[in-house]
Amino acid sequence: MRHGKAEAFAQGDHQRKLTERGRREAAAAGQWLADRGFVPTHAFVSSAVRARQTWTALAAQAGAPAEASFEDAVYSADADSALDVLRGAPADAEVVLYVGHNPTAASLALLLDDGDPDPEAFRAMSAGFPTAAVAVLEIPLPWAELEVATGHLVAFHTGLG
Repeated sequence: MRHGKAEAFAQGDHQRKLTERGRREAAAAGQWLADRGFVPTHAFVSSAVRARQTWTALAAQAGAPAEASFEDAVYSADADSALDVLRGAPADAEVVLYVGHNPTAASLALLLDDGDPDPEAFRAMSAGFPTAAVAVLEIPLPWAELEVATGHLVAFHTGLG
């Protein structure tokens, strides 16, 4: 997932906060996940304020009982580094949410997909990865064994829709 819409400027990039639109987007993403039975049981969240706020709004709306790991590694990750972070998910985590930044969030979804995605989800994702976009991939193996092309894109959500 990419964080919700954030303010353009702050004292530093790490301190940028969500806008009102960003809070609504994050809550809408939480509702979308809950409606489809994808309530996170574990979350890796960038340590940036906007990502932390995205998680808070999403988790409240989704009814997610998961505690998030707020990590500097997610803030600065490229897709390969993000894959390493995901490998650290608890073995019993059923639904893992990654809340990060673009272009990493989009690149990670593409990197994980097995090349046979749900056509509708792939079309939607190919049109762009806007703020609060969520790519849902089924992962049929233990998190520690996660590799490139080991997931299957099954759904995609954008913004408030």
